[in-house]
Amino acid sequence: MEHTQTYAGSTDPVGNRPTAADSSRVVGSDRVLAVLKELARYPDGVGLEELTRVVASPKPTVHRALGALRRAGLADQDARGRYVLGDEFLRMAFAHHEARPEAVRIRPVLDALAHRFGETAHYAVLDGREVVYRAKVDPPTGAVRLTSTIGGRNPAHTTAVGKVLLARRLGTVEEVEAWIGGSPAARRTDRSLCTAAALHQELTATRERGYGVDDQENETGVNCLALPVCPNSPTVPSGAVSVSALAYRTPLASLVDALDEIRALIGPLTEPRH
Repeated sequence: MEHTQTYAGSTDPVGNRPTAADSSRVVGSDRVLAVLKELARYPDGVGLEELTRVVASPKPTVHRALGALRRAGLADQDARGRYVLGDEFLRMAFAHHEARPEAVRIRPVLDALAHRFGETAHYAVLDGREVVYRAKVDPPTGAVRLTSTIGGRNPAHTTAVGKVLLARRLGTVEEVEAWIGGSPAARRTDRSLCTAAALHQELTATRERGYGVDDQENETGVNCLALPVCPNSPTVPSGAVSVSALAYRTPLASLVDALDEIRALIGPLTEPRH
């Protein structure tokens, strides 16, 4: 039997409006999820008072949400009584991440790039106006490392991985304008390309050369070179791999000079060159 979920303000398959009890259950589940998402921001734990203030809900409501999460193993309390994500949540998250075919196939490539260049290697996918980092490998040595995290996001137009993926989707300045929309493109540094004309020119150059660059456009002092990769298809890129380097020790020009070597390390996952 097929299960159909209804939401507040919607109708079920036969046109009935949800009852007040149905709506309250949906609202309650939303609050539980809000508390769960907020817990993820506090790896050292968070007290009930602070959590109540952050999620802007009554203390009894937040306490009930935490109780539901604890019963499911998705939240726990440490020795200080502060709330943290539960072991079951972490088990599910990492098991899901590691089971993704792309993560399994990409990891050796990132290991090789991080080891060769002594810099951080990323794998990211495009999600609307942002890129999401699906995998990351820090260099084996080096006192300074990047603060990016798996699951973290950055504006697509300020990153090399984002630009190399946007270049496949936005072929005209009109398409770039529509993608930017009514909200201004985020300016992360004074080098960020925030106008449709500037971004269109950069995406055109990216398509022609087959790789994307970030010349300290997302973070001052950090540059990046990215190539599209095909971990799930022999011909269609689902994401991009990058080497993100501290500019003072690995200038962007050095990454560009090593392009053929980067392609060789990515190996069969590299997008076929025509």
